[in-house]
Amino acid sequence: MCDNERIRLVILGGQGVGKSCILKRFLFNTYSDRYRSTVEDLYSRDFHVGAVTIKVDILDTCGDLQFPAMRRLSIATAHAFLLVYSTTCLESFQSVKCYFEEIREQRQDFQEIPIVVAGNKSDMTSHHRAVHLEDVSEWLYCELPKLRTKLLECSAKDNYNIKEVFRTFLTLSQILTTNGDENSLKRRSSAYVNKGMRRSASPCPSHSDSTASTKSLTDVTSGGPGSPVVVPSTSAPPSKPRSRSLIRRCSRKTKQQIRDSAQGGVDECNVS
Repeated sequence: MCDNERIRLVILGGQGVGKSCILKRFLFNTYSDRYRSTVEDLYSRDFHVGAVTIKVDILDTCGDLQFPAMRRLSIATAHAFLLVYSTTCLESFQSVKCYFEEIREQRQDFQEIPIVVAGNKSDMTSHHRAVHLEDVSEWLYCELPKLRTKLLECSAKDNYNIKEVFRTFLTLSQILTTNGDENSLKRRSSAYVNKGMRRSASPCPSHSDSTASTKSLTDVTSGGPGSPVVVPSTSAPPSKPRSRSLIRRCSRKTKQQIRDSAQGGVDECNVS
C-alpha cells in the first residue's frame, strides 16, 4: 500500500454513550468514568495483520448536533462507520437511527459501506437495560437486510468485545481473505481505499462505476487451492500495426500543419 492509502473509520453516536471510551480502550487499553465532551478527535494508527500493515484514520466525532457541517464532512469522507448506542438509554438508539438516515441520504453507496452497530455499557444491563438486542437486530436486519452490517454489544469498562468490534470491519470490508494470503490482502485493502476515494470525489456514481469498483476486490491472481478465481480480461485484441508508407504520409502531413501554423502566427497554447 502507498502512504496515502488510508482507511477512514468514523465513529458516530449520541452524547455519553461511550464512543471515546471504546476507542481509548481499543487503542490504549485505558478507561475512565470521567465524562469529557468530544468535539472531534482524529487518531492515525498502523495495524499489523499478519505480515501486512493496514493504515487507518479513526475519527471520534461530537455526540450532539451542534456541528452539522463537520458531521456531513465526516460522513462524506468515511470508508466505514461505527454507530454506538448505550444499552441503558433508549434515546441513544433513536440517535443511531438518525445518524444512519444521514448516511443513507448523503451517501449513494451506503449499502456497500461497512457499518458496525455497537451497544456499549453491557456491564450495566443486568439491572438497567433500556435497549434490547432483539429490537436493534430487528431494525438492522429486517429493515436493512442488504447492508454490510454487524451488531454486537460491548463494554468499554470491562473490556468486553472491544477488539471484536474493530476486528469485524476486516470481515465486512472484505480486506481479509480466508486463506490469509499477504499479497491478496494488500490488493484488497488498496482497492477498498481507492473505491472509497472515488466515491468521495463523485457523490453520485453511476451503476457501471459501482460494478467496476466491486470487481476490483476480486480481480486477483490465483495462488493455489482456495484462491480467488482470475477474472478474464474483456479488453479488445491489439490492432495491427500500420504500414510504413501510411506512417510516412502522416508524418509529412503533421510537419506541413506545423509549418502552416507557424506562418499564420497562431499560438494554440494561449488560453483566452
